[in-house]
Amino acid sequence: MMTQAFYTGISGLKTNSAGIDIMANNLANISTVGFKGNGYEFASLFENMITTPSSGSSVNSSVGVGSKLQASPLMFQKGSPILSDKSTDLALFDDGWFGIQGDGQTLYTRDGNFTFDQNDDLVTQDGFYVLGSMGGNISADNVLTSQLPEVKLKDVGAQEKLRFPKFLTFPAEPTSNAKFYGNLGTDPGIKTMSAGVVDPQSNKNDLRLEFSLAAVQTPPGTQWDVTATTKSLDGTTIYDTKTGQVTFDAAGALVSSTLTSIDNNGATVAIDLGSAFGGVTAISNIPVTASSLADGTIGGDLRGYDINKNGEVVATFTNGMQSSVGKIAVYHFQNDQGLNRISGSRFAESNNSGKPIFFKDANGENIIGTNIANFKLEGSNIEMSYGLTELITLQRAYDANSKSVTTADQMIQKALNMDA
Repeated sequence: MMTQAFYTGISGLKTNSAGIDIMANNLANISTVGFKGNGYEFASLFENMITTPSSGSSVNSSVGVGSKLQASPLMFQKGSPILSDKSTDLALFDDGWFGIQGDGQTLYTRDGNFTFDQNDDLVTQDGFYVLGSMGGNISADNVLTSQLPEVKLKDVGAQEKLRFPKFLTFPAEPTSNAKFYGNLGTDPGIKTMSAGVVDPQSNKNDLRLEFSLAAVQTPPGTQWDVTATTKSLDGTTIYDTKTGQVTFDAAGALVSSTLTSIDNNGATVAIDLGSAFGGVTAISNIPVTASSLADGTIGGDLRGYDINKNGEVVATFTNGMQSSVGKIAVYHFQNDQGLNRISGSRFAESNNSGKPIFFKDANGENIIGTNIANFKLEGSNIEMSYGLTELITLQRAYDANSKSVTTADQMIQKALNMDA
């Protein structure tokens, strides 16, 4: 019995020592971003039955002979959000892991404390590359080649490091069509309409139309002479001038126009006056109005990057335009508990965790399967009060087992002295 007390006490010392180590590691990482603590599960080794309990009895009629650390599962409750002043700091709201790569190995983490390195790669603070899918819409000379509302997430094996240049240009899109709306009325006088048009050099110019009643009128309806001019906004440079005639019927609906297009410093702009009552009209007894709508966009320089809740990396330009240029990958596992902790908040896949996967939507497209917030980080999920309470409990259990070993030793010493 005294020998059993030794074994029971020693196993208890080992078990509680392991629990103390686990909780001490949790407390040491209380400030580690994205840290997921470990719990502990103890189990009995063997039990000796003293008596057979009667049916339905709740009395435990066994004596344990030791314990062991059965498992140390990861605790997956979310850590508290931490506000940040960087748009590259990211936090996951739900299930999932960021993928990072260094030295050829892909690791998984909840720590979204990212930044840009000297090569414009999105990396962790110690230089691991953040994985995701590039949009493929940035040329070698850092010009946006297409405007994308979103970037499709590629397959797991096709993820790559994310590189976003510090300098990026949104190219100018020259105006190709300008449509005019309004009413000229039927009274004599010069009536004007204008539209802002963009030339291939990314300058915004003025397209001005001047309408005047033709000297010779052919009833029914009215005929108007029109002169179109493209010029710089300050009026110092005229690029082109075209003339034509516009004809309206007796009700004021547009019948025909000989003015079709004009040059805008190297780009042809189609002049659309509409048809019937769907554009420019000449109706008496209603106010004279004028408005226009033209396509085209002036060029712009990169203002900065933002990351939305879908993981899209969105480039914003000085001309007010935006485009997605990449997407952060968020990985999932069949069994998160099976991941191997490498250090702190970083894990590697194992046979128990299974291979990383992406969630899919109803159309079979890869999706990140969670919401992402920038300007935030996920703190450790270990609270100081919890950790200290557990540590005190384990320490007292350790002391109790130590006392049992000491007591057993004293009993053996007395027995030996009695035998002498």
